[in-house]
Amino acid sequence: MARDAENHVGVLFVCMGNICRSPTAEGVFRKLHAETAPHIPLHIESAGTHAYHIGDPPDPRARAAAQARGVDIGGHRGRQVRPEDFLEFDYVLAMDGDNLRRLKSLRPRSARAELRLFLEYAAGLDIRDVPDPYYGGADGFEQVLDLAEAGSRGLLEEILRRHIVR
Repeated sequence: MARDAENHVGVLFVCMGNICRSPTAEGVFRKLHAETAPHIPLHIESAGTHAYHIGDPPDPRARAAAQARGVDIGGHRGRQVRPEDFLEFDYVLAMDGDNLRRLKSLRPRSARAELRLFLEYAAGLDIRDVPDPYYGGADGFEQVLDLAEAGSRGLLEEILRRHIVR
Protein backbone atom coordinates (compact mmCIF):
# COMPACT_ATOMS: atom_id res chain seq x y z
CA MET A 1 0.00 0.00 0.00
CA ALA A 2 1.52 3.30 -1.06
CA ARG A 3 1.37 6.37 1.12
CA ASP A 4 1.42 10.11 0.58
CA ALA A 5 5.05 10.90 1.42
CA GLU A 6 4.25 14.57 1.99
CA ASN A 7 1.71 13.94 4.74
CA HIS A 8 2.63 10.74 6.53
CA VAL A 9 5.54 9.26 8.40
CA GLY A 10 5.85 5.60 7.45
CA VAL A 11 6.94 2.86 9.85
CA LEU A 12 7.59 -0.74 8.81
CA PHE A 13 8.31 -3.37 11.49
CA VAL A 14 10.22 -6.42 10.23
CA CYS A 15 10.92 -9.90 11.57
CA MET A 16 11.59 -13.18 9.79
CA GLY A 17 8.13 -14.59 9.01
CA ASN A 18 5.78 -11.71 9.91
CA ILE A 19 3.51 -13.76 12.17
CA CYS A 20 4.89 -13.10 15.69
CA ARG A 21 7.17 -10.19 16.50
CA SER A 22 6.58 -7.67 13.73
CA PRO A 23 2.76 -7.85 13.70
CA THR A 24 2.85 -7.57 17.49
CA ALA A 25 5.04 -4.46 17.26
CA GLU A 26 2.76 -3.08 14.54
CA GLY A 27 -0.32 -3.65 16.70
CA VAL A 28 1.22 -2.18 19.83
CA PHE A 29 2.45 0.87 17.91
CA ARG A 30 -0.96 1.36 16.25
CA LYS A 31 -2.67 1.24 19.65
CA LEU A 32 -0.21 3.70 21.20
CA HIS A 33 -0.61 6.03 18.22
CA ALA A 34 -4.42 5.90 18.44
CA GLU A 35 -4.39 6.55 22.18
CA THR A 36 -1.76 9.28 22.39
CA ALA A 37 -1.31 11.00 19.03
CA PRO A 38 -4.16 10.16 16.63
CA HIS A 39 -3.81 13.58 14.99
CA ILE A 40 -0.35 12.62 13.70
CA PRO A 41 -0.61 11.02 10.23
CA LEU A 42 1.30 7.75 10.31
CA HIS A 43 1.43 4.82 7.90
CA ILE A 44 2.17 1.64 9.89
CA GLU A 45 2.77 -1.88 8.55
CA SER A 46 4.87 -4.96 9.17
CA ALA A 47 6.58 -7.52 6.95
CA GLY A 48 8.96 -10.46 7.01
CA THR A 49 12.36 -10.96 5.44
CA HIS A 50 11.36 -14.48 4.38
CA ALA A 51 8.37 -15.79 2.44
CA TYR A 52 7.41 -18.49 4.94
CA HIS A 53 4.02 -17.08 5.95
CA ILE A 54 2.75 -14.86 3.13
CA GLY A 55 -1.00 -14.42 3.57
CA ASP A 56 -1.08 -16.15 6.96
CA PRO A 57 -2.60 -14.60 10.09
CA PRO A 58 -0.42 -14.05 13.15
CA ASP A 59 0.49 -17.01 15.31
CA PRO A 60 -2.51 -17.85 17.57
CA ARG A 61 -0.34 -17.40 20.66
CA ALA A 62 0.69 -13.91 19.51
CA ARG A 63 -2.96 -13.02 18.84
CA ALA A 64 -4.07 -14.28 22.26
CA ALA A 65 -1.32 -12.47 24.17
CA ALA A 66 -1.96 -9.25 22.25
CA GLN A 67 -5.73 -9.47 22.71
CA ALA A 68 -5.27 -9.88 26.47
CA ARG A 69 -3.61 -6.44 26.42
CA GLY A 70 -6.23 -4.86 24.20
CA VAL A 71 -4.13 -5.06 21.03
CA ASP A 72 -5.93 -6.47 18.00
CA ILE A 73 -3.65 -8.07 15.41
CA GLY A 74 -6.17 -10.60 14.12
CA GLY A 75 -6.73 -8.85 10.79
CA HIS A 76 -3.04 -8.89 9.88
CA ARG A 77 -1.79 -11.11 7.06
CA GLY A 78 1.87 -11.92 6.57
CA ARG A 79 3.78 -10.36 3.73
CA GLN A 80 7.40 -10.22 2.64
CA VAL A 81 9.54 -7.09 2.48
CA ARG A 82 9.57 -5.51 -1.00
CA PRO A 83 12.24 -3.24 -2.50
CA GLU A 84 9.76 -0.37 -2.67
CA ASP A 85 9.30 -0.54 1.12
CA PHE A 86 12.69 1.13 1.48
CA LEU A 87 11.40 4.04 -0.60
CA GLU A 88 7.90 4.30 0.85
CA PHE A 89 8.69 4.09 4.57
CA ASP A 90 10.70 6.50 6.69
CA TYR A 91 11.60 3.84 9.26
CA VAL A 92 12.28 0.17 8.51
CA LEU A 93 12.82 -1.43 11.90
CA ALA A 94 14.22 -4.92 12.38
CA MET A 95 13.35 -7.05 15.37
CA ASP A 96 16.86 -8.50 15.58
CA GLY A 97 20.35 -8.32 14.17
CA ASP A 98 19.91 -11.21 11.74
CA ASN A 99 16.93 -9.52 10.11
CA LEU A 100 18.74 -6.18 10.11
CA ARG A 101 21.61 -7.74 8.16
CA ARG A 102 19.13 -9.29 5.73
CA LEU A 103 17.39 -5.93 5.27
CA LYS A 104 20.71 -4.22 4.57
CA SER A 105 21.36 -6.74 1.80
CA LEU A 106 17.89 -6.12 0.31
CA ARG A 107 18.02 -2.34 0.54
CA PRO A 108 18.14 -0.55 -2.84
CA ARG A 109 20.78 2.14 -3.30
CA SER A 110 18.09 4.78 -3.75
CA ALA A 111 16.49 3.93 -0.39
CA ARG A 112 15.48 6.74 1.88
CA ALA A 113 14.32 4.71 4.86
CA GLU A 114 16.15 4.81 8.16
CA LEU A 115 17.14 1.20 8.81
CA ARG A 116 17.64 0.31 12.48
CA LEU A 117 16.88 -2.16 15.22
CA PHE A 118 13.48 -1.49 16.76
CA LEU A 119 14.79 -1.68 20.32
CA GLU A 120 17.20 1.18 19.69
CA TYR A 121 14.17 3.31 20.56
CA ALA A 122 13.53 1.57 23.89
CA ALA A 123 15.15 3.77 26.52
CA GLY A 124 16.85 2.05 29.41
CA LEU A 125 16.88 -1.46 27.97
CA ASP A 126 20.14 -3.32 27.64
CA ILE A 127 18.71 -5.75 25.08
CA ARG A 128 19.05 -5.15 21.35
CA ASP A 129 17.06 -8.01 19.84
CA VAL A 130 13.41 -8.90 20.32
CA PRO A 131 13.67 -12.66 20.92
CA ASP A 132 11.68 -14.89 18.57
CA PRO A 133 8.96 -16.58 20.68
CA TYR A 134 7.87 -19.04 17.99
CA TYR A 135 9.46 -22.18 19.45
CA GLY A 136 8.83 -21.29 23.09
CA GLY A 137 5.93 -20.90 25.48
CA ALA A 138 3.44 -18.16 26.28
CA ASP A 139 5.98 -16.19 28.32
CA GLY A 140 7.94 -15.43 25.15
CA PHE A 141 4.92 -13.72 23.60
CA GLU A 142 4.47 -11.68 26.78
CA GLN A 143 8.10 -10.60 26.58
CA VAL A 144 7.62 -9.54 22.95
CA LEU A 145 4.68 -7.39 24.02
CA ASP A 146 6.70 -5.81 26.85
CA LEU A 147 9.54 -4.99 24.47
CA ALA A 148 7.15 -3.73 21.79
CA GLU A 149 5.57 -1.37 24.30
CA ALA A 150 8.97 0.02 25.34
CA GLY A 151 10.18 0.40 21.76
CA SER A 152 6.91 1.94 20.60
CA ARG A 153 6.97 4.65 23.26
CA GLY A 154 10.48 5.69 22.29
CA LEU A 155 9.75 5.50 18.58
CA LEU A 156 6.65 7.67 18.84
CA GLU A 157 8.62 10.23 20.88
CA GLU A 158 11.31 10.21 18.17
CA ILE A 159 8.77 10.70 15.39
CA LEU A 160 7.12 13.57 17.24
CA ARG A 161 10.50 15.19 17.88
CA ARG A 162 11.89 14.78 14.34
CA HIS A 163 8.91 15.03 12.04
CA ILE A 164 6.15 17.00 13.66
CA VAL A 165 6.27 20.78 13.72
CA ARG A 166 4.80 22.10 16.94
